[in-house]
Amino acid sequence: MGSEIVIAPMLSADWAAVRRIYAEGIATGNATFETEAPTWEKWSAGHVESCRLVARIGDEIVGWAALSRVSQRAVYAGVGEVSVYVAESARGKGVGLQLLHALITASETAGFWTLQAGIFPENTASIRLHEGCGFRIVGRRERIGCLNGVWRDTVLMERRCLKIS
Repeated sequence: MGSEIVIAPMLSADWAAVRRIYAEGIATGNATFETEAPTWEKWSAGHVESCRLVARIGDEIVGWAALSRVSQRAVYAGVGEVSVYVAESARGKGVGLQLLHALITASETAGFWTLQAGIFPENTASIRLHEGCGFRIVGRRERIGCLNGVWRDTVLMERRCLKIS
């Protein structure tokens, strides 16, 4: 396996690898409130088609990033929520950074003006990644959701498109 990270649009054929990486993130207990990875159909229905990316090293998918709309209301048409997941075997190699940079570019091309991320405070690597890509901490949402019987906080982060005034 080569070491060059290549970012490409996510295809439905990538779902098995994407789902596996998603399941690895779920297993950490610090990546999402989800407790199992959904079907492709359910996942696809909730994510913006032009803002779905995979990272490959050689022939292996080692990460993915995608954007979902925060609301169907027209006033929030340009506000999206970021998801970035990296395979356990590829963490710490710059995959997340390249994915997030590429997702920011794709989001701006698609007309998004604000990106947000809700991150568990224990996931310090993800918080640092987002800060390094221009996200700022807006606040902490206390006891925002219950995961496996435990109320959890999230750190709310956001990034404004630099192309808008």
